[in-house]
Amino acid sequence: MIDVAKLKGKIAEKGTSQVKLAKILNITPKTFYDKMKKGVFTNIEIEMLVKELDIKNPMEIFFAD
Repeated sequence: MIDVAKLKGKIAEKGTSQVKLAKILNITPKTFYDKMKKGVFTNIEIEMLVKELDIKNPMEIFFAD
């Protein structure tokens, strides 16, 4: 399960927005919001988010308990 609070923190830390990330992932902002709410991203989307947000330890965010 995704730690949504940590992911939102990384988004804010990088000074970007969920809308911008949705464009990078080639999905609509609504789909991005839904994925955040449900805590479900594909492996490719996770890889793209890790790269874009410069996440050093993706396990803490994307595979949290």
